[in-house]
Amino acid sequence: MRNRGFIMFIATLVTLLSIYNLSFTWMSNRVQSKAETHATNQNGIVDYQKKQAYLDSVWKEPVVDLGFVDYTYEEIKNKELTKGLDLQGGMHVTLEVSQKEIIEALASNNINDAFENALSQADRLTKENRKSFSQNFFQSLTDQDDILLASYFANSTNKDKITLASNNSAVINYVNQEIDGAVESAFEIIRTRIDKFGVTQPNIQRIKGTNKITMELPGVNNPERVRNLVQGMAKLEFVEVWDLNDAFPHLQKIENEWVKHQKVTNKKVISEHPEKQLFIDEVEPITQNEENERPSSALMKTLSPYSLIYALSDTADVNKLLNDKNLMSIIPSNMKFAWGHKSFNKVEGVECIELFIIKKGHEAKITGDYIADAEQTYNQNNQAVVSMVMNNEGTKKWKKMTSENYGNRVAIVLDNEVYTAPTVQAVIDGGRSEISGDFDVEEAKDLANVLKAGKLPAPTHIIEEVVVGPSLGDIAQADGIQSVVIGLSLVLLFMTLYYAKGGWIANAALALNILLIFGILAELGAVLTLPGIAGIVLTIGMSIDANVLIFERIREEQKKGSSFLESISKGYNSAFRTILDANVTTLFTGFFLYTFGIGPIKGFAVTLIIGIICSFFTAVFVTRLIITYFIKKKGQQLQLNFETKLSRLFFNRVNFDVLKKRKMAYFISSIVIIAGLSSLAIKGLNKGVDFTGGRTYVVSFNDKVIPSALESSLSDFVDGKSLEVKTYGDDKTLKITTSYLIEDETTESDDQVKKAIIDGVESFTGQKYADEEDPTSDTFVIPSQSKVGASMADDISISAQKGVLFSLVSIFMYIWLRFRNASFGIGAVAALIHDTLIVFSIFGIANLLGFGFEMDQVFIAAVLTVIGYSINDTVVVFDRIREEDSKKQKNNSYYNRINTAINGTLNRTIITSITTLMVVLVLLIFGGDALRTFAFTLCVGVLAGTYSSIFIAAPIVFDISKKKIKKALATA
Repeated sequence: MRNRGFIMFIATLVTLLSIYNLSFTWMSNRVQSKAETHATNQNGIVDYQKKQAYLDSVWKEPVVDLGFVDYTYEEIKNKELTKGLDLQGGMHVTLEVSQKEIIEALASNNINDAFENALSQADRLTKENRKSFSQNFFQSLTDQDDILLASYFANSTNKDKITLASNNSAVINYVNQEIDGAVESAFEIIRTRIDKFGVTQPNIQRIKGTNKITMELPGVNNPERVRNLVQGMAKLEFVEVWDLNDAFPHLQKIENEWVKHQKVTNKKVISEHPEKQLFIDEVEPITQNEENERPSSALMKTLSPYSLIYALSDTADVNKLLNDKNLMSIIPSNMKFAWGHKSFNKVEGVECIELFIIKKGHEAKITGDYIADAEQTYNQNNQAVVSMVMNNEGTKKWKKMTSENYGNRVAIVLDNEVYTAPTVQAVIDGGRSEISGDFDVEEAKDLANVLKAGKLPAPTHIIEEVVVGPSLGDIAQADGIQSVVIGLSLVLLFMTLYYAKGGWIANAALALNILLIFGILAELGAVLTLPGIAGIVLTIGMSIDANVLIFERIREEQKKGSSFLESISKGYNSAFRTILDANVTTLFTGFFLYTFGIGPIKGFAVTLIIGIICSFFTAVFVTRLIITYFIKKKGQQLQLNFETKLSRLFFNRVNFDVLKKRKMAYFISSIVIIAGLSSLAIKGLNKGVDFTGGRTYVVSFNDKVIPSALESSLSDFVDGKSLEVKTYGDDKTLKITTSYLIEDETTESDDQVKKAIIDGVESFTGQKYADEEDPTSDTFVIPSQSKVGASMADDISISAQKGVLFSLVSIFMYIWLRFRNASFGIGAVAALIHDTLIVFSIFGIANLLGFGFEMDQVFIAAVLTVIGYSINDTVVVFDRIREEDSKKQKNNSYYNRINTAINGTLNRTIITSITTLMVVLVLLIFGGDALRTFAFTLCVGVLAGTYSSIFIAAPIVFDISKKKIKKALATA
C-alpha cells in the first residue's frame, strides 16, 4: 500500500482531534446533568427555568479542572457539539427587512399619488409573483407614465451618487444599493442585540441576495422577548408635550368636524356602527332634537378630565379618528398623537391607556443618535429603569430643551410609544436621562441593549418562526440517539454474519467514521439537528456500500484463482474508481441541499457531506491500512475471510437476463406512476406549511383527545379557514395547522391566531391553557409552535425546485463527461426522474389511503437524498459496463456485456439496499413523528433506486445505444 505512513498519520491525527473536540461535549453534558438534578423536584419533574438559572450561575465559573488547565462553562459550551433547536429547544426566526419603508425614506418629501399607487401595487404583486418588492415597485411606477425616477430620489444628500439628470437604470441601481446597505446594517444591529441578549451559541445569518435575516437561538424560553428585541426599530425621540388646555381648542375642532359630517338616517344618528361613520360631501340638515341627541366622538370619551385616558377597548375607535387625513389636516402640523407604552387599571378595574399629544415636526429635537450609553438600573423607588448618557452634542441639546420647558412635560418616545413623560423641574446639564415605565428587570435590560445597539434603518417583521420547548427537544434527542444505536447495531451484526472477519474490519471503519463525523461537526461549529441525526443514520447504511464493493471484488478475484495478496490489491484498485464516482455524484445532492436548503435542512446537508467524505476515507484507506497491518504482522499465514455460509449462498453465480425483462419493467413502472399521479390528481399533494404558509401548534394534553372532533370545534374560531388537526406522536399530543390570517405577518396577528386556537381548545376540552412545559389533569400546554409566512413559503418552494433541477443537471453532466457517452447521462437522469416520480406516486397513494404524509422541507431533502442514493447505485452498474466494454472480447455482444455487468454488481446492489433499508426502517419506527415522512420517503426511494439501477438505467442505455448502432448501419 502506497503512502501507508502518511495515511496512518492523517487517520491518527483526525481521530485524536475528534476525541479532543468531543470531550467538550462530554464535559458540557456533565454540567447540564448536574443542572437537571438540581432542578428536578421530588416527583421527578424538571423545572427548566431553575435549570437555566443554575447554568447561568456557573457560566463564568470554572467547572472542569484538569490539573494543568481549567475551563469555565462558557468555554466548554462554545467548543461543544452544538445541538439544533429540535434537539434542545429554542427559537428559530426569519426576519424580513421592509423594503417599502426604505424606499419611502429615500424618496423623502417627493412622494405623490403616483408614488403611493406604485407602493400599493408592489404590496399586492409581491404576494402574487416571485419578484422582490423593489422590482415590483419600480415596474409599477414606470408603467404609470413616462416617469423620470430621479425626480423622486435625487436630492442634496445623495448628489454624489445620482442627480436629476440620472437615467432610470442608474436610480434603480442606487436604490437597490441603499436597500442592500440598509439590510446589512439591520443585520449587524440585530446581531449586536442578540449577542447582548445572552443566548448561548446563537446562529445569525443574512440570506444572501435577499432582505431576509435568519437566526437560531438555542434555549430561549421567552419568545415574546425575542420578538420585541428583533422587531423593535429603537427609534428614540425626546419631544415636548402639549399642555391639555392649549390643545383643547384643536381637539374641539376635530370633534365639531366629526359631528358635522355624520350621516343621519331615519332621524337617528348612527353611533352604534363606527364603520359607517364616513365623510360625505353632502349631509342632510340636522334638526334641533337631533342636535341634542348627537353623539360625542371616541376622542371625547376620556375617563379623566385632566388627561386623555381611554378604556383599552376604545382605542380602535380613537385610532380611526387619528388616522383620518381629513380630520388631521385641520390641526397644527406639529401636533402629533402617541399612545403610552403600557396599559394600566384606572377606573373601577377597567384597563386603560393614556394618549399623549406631542409637539413634533418632521424630526424630533433630540433622537437616539445622541445616546452614548444605556444601562438597566434602579430608581429611588427601587423600580427597574433604563439610565441613558448622552454625548457632548446631545448633552447641550438636552440642557437647552429642559431649560425651555421648565414646568412642562417632556416625553421620551420609543417606536412611537411614550414610555415616560415627566414634568421638567430643573435644568439638566449632565446629559443624563431616565426611561421608566413599570418595567421588570428583563424588559429594562432588553431596552438598554436595544438602545446601545442603535436604531434599525427600517422596520423588520417575522415571516417564519419556530418555537420548540425543551421537553420536546429532549424527546427528539432520545429518539435520535435510539435510532443511531439500533441502526448501527443491526448493520454491525449483518456485516459480521455476511463477511466474517472482513465484516469486523468494515465495522471498525464504520465506528471510526461515526467518531470522525461527530468530531468534525464539533470542530466546524456545525449544528447537529434531528434531520442531521437522520443523515448520520443514513450514512451508517450507505457507508457500508464502499466496503461491500471492495469485499465483493476481493471475493471475485479469489474465485478466479488469485492469491490472497493479489485479491486484496486487485479488489481495492478495481473498486476505487467506482467508489469515487459514486461518492462524487452523491456529493452533488449534498451540495445543492446545503445551497438551497433552509434551516434544519442545511444541518442535514452538512452532516451528509461530512459523512460521505469520512465514509470514503475510512472505507477505502483505513480498512486497507488495517488489512496491511495484519498482512505485515502474519504474512502468508494470515487467515482473513471475506465470506461466510450466508454469503456463499446469497446470489451466488446468478445469471439473470435483465434486458429481456426490461419492457415488462417499463410497463410495471408506468402502471405505478400512472396510478400514483392519478391519486395526486384526485386528492392533490398534502402540502405542509413550508409550501403553503400557515401556523402550526403542537398541543399536549393529559388525556386522549379525538383530532376530528377538535377540528370541527375549532373551525368557528378561525373563521372557517383551512384547518387540520392530527395526532403527533402519541394520542395525547395533537398538531394543529391553520392558514388563518397568514397574509397578515404582524405580531398582533400572531397573538390573535394563538388566542383563537387557545380559546377553541379551551371551549372544546373544558381545560385551561398553561404556559408550562407539561400538562396537568385540567390544563393543556403548547410546547412548540411555528409560522411560515406566505412570502417565506414561496422562497422554500423555489429553493426546492432549484435543488432538484440543479442536482439532475449536474449529475447528467458529470456522468456524461466521466463516461464520455451521452447515453449513460440520459440513462442516469431517466432513472432519477423515474425514482422521483415513484416517490411522489407512492406518496400520493399513501395519502389517498389516509396515511397523511406531508410534503415539507424534510420531504424535499428526502427526495434529494433518494437521488443521491439512486445515482450511487446506478454509477456502480455503469462502471461495470464500462469495464466489460474495455475487455473488447470478440463474440460478446453489447447485450451480453450489459447483462454481465448488472449480474456482476447484483450482489453488491442487494446488500447495500438491505443495510440502508435496515437503518431507514429504524428511523421510521423509532425516529419519532418529526422524521416519519422523511423515513417513509427514503424507504420508498431506496427500493425504487435499487429497482431502477437494475431495470431502468442500464436498459435505457442499451436501448439508446441500439438505436445509434442501427442508425450507423443504415447510413453505412
